[in-house]
Amino acid sequence: MPGAHQHPPIREADRKQPPFHLYLLGCALVAALGGLLFGFDTAVISGTTEALRDKFALSDNLLGFTVASALIGTILGSIGVARPTDAIGRRGALALLGVLYFISALGCAFAWDWWSFLLFRFLGGLAVGGASVVSPLYIAEISPARYRGRLVAITQFNVVLGILLAYLSNYLIGTLHLGEHEWRWMFGVMAAPSAAFCLLIFLTPQSPRWLVARGRLAEARAVLQRCGSDSGSVEDEIREIQHSMDLAHHSLREPFYCRRYRTPILLAVAISAFNQLSGINAVLYYTPSIFKMAGAGVESALLQSVIVGFTMLVFTVLAMAIIDHFGRRNLMIAGSVGYITGLSGAAWAFYAKVDGLLLLVSLLVFIAAHGFGQGAVIWVFISEIFPNRVRARGQALGSFTHWAMNAGISWTFPIIAAAAGWMAFAFYALCMVGQLAWVLLVMPETKAVSLEKIQEKLGIE
Repeated sequence: MPGAHQHPPIREADRKQPPFHLYLLGCALVAALGGLLFGFDTAVISGTTEALRDKFALSDNLLGFTVASALIGTILGSIGVARPTDAIGRRGALALLGVLYFISALGCAFAWDWWSFLLFRFLGGLAVGGASVVSPLYIAEISPARYRGRLVAITQFNVVLGILLAYLSNYLIGTLHLGEHEWRWMFGVMAAPSAAFCLLIFLTPQSPRWLVARGRLAEARAVLQRCGSDSGSVEDEIREIQHSMDLAHHSLREPFYCRRYRTPILLAVAISAFNQLSGINAVLYYTPSIFKMAGAGVESALLQSVIVGFTMLVFTVLAMAIIDHFGRRNLMIAGSVGYITGLSGAAWAFYAKVDGLLLLVSLLVFIAAHGFGQGAVIWVFISEIFPNRVRARGQALGSFTHWAMNAGISWTFPIIAAAAGWMAFAFYALCMVGQLAWVLLVMPETKAVSLEKIQEKLGIE
């Protein structure tokens, strides 16, 4: 109609659905290196617990605190990274986290006493907590919906790869018989990938949604043109992002804990809490110790840890391949059933004092269930359910819950296991029955839905 307001014509090039291409994948892989360092830092201590106990004369309680010291940093890092991530951008935050990883790796390797070791593990924890927020958040914001699940899941793949590399590195260093300084080498090797991460992150762009929030629309268009859009039109995507933020009626600094965001807040807290109530990180931190409790030798325990890490990697890759087709809920259902089976078997193995084969098989079922279910889904799901304007704070809340629960579980596990190992695994199995009920009754499906449409689906204005 003449005189009516008309939008500028949309070019045919904008309408074309861009193919999945190497630039988008490359950006996701670089950002997910934060996850690889997260996994390595999380698991590397599993091969050093006995050496740390002897070196610093630690009781069961102090050993638990030493392992949990990084988690204190992780808790603070996860909740404290949201504001810097909004202020300097997702890419800048990832670069700072890489520096912390590097300092932590060298500091732990050259620690001169228990207190200095705790300090550098704490700094590593800050980096892990921050990476658990920023890496999946960044990948979710650069990815079209049809690829988002598998691309964000690259973070979890790298977490698992980092865990496997930590186990493998510990095993190889253990075979060198380096004596009393062996544990220092186990921590120090992480300095090399940390330095690489710091450099590579500057080859990636800023998040287009962060750029839109800052009014830098030309830069946001350029990123969307290279990474792809959900509608096939860059201009339509820009308008949809602007509408979802609705900064004329909302503010990037508005209160987060309010009725408007209650649904995603409860969903994020629930999935994060259940993730740790499975006992996954207690198993990862103490894998060699668990196998030694069942009668395995030191080298055998380290080798079995490698098998555990490889199993998780295989099932994480399988989950990545189907998460955008099979759906988040279905993976969680299958994983919950596997959790209950594996944990029940491990509890029985300790209770009945049967041979170590049952324990190994049960733990492999448990680890496979984690890789296929919670491990693949948690960071994808949390990165999807919050509106653009509060996504960093929402991701931070989910990560904070995850790491706070992790600290409690990891600190208490050696104490409970020393009294009766079966009780810990039985408790985790019971919690996973609760997770299965939550998934069946409460958890929404988010596959193949744009971030802005998920906001509408959850009824958020």
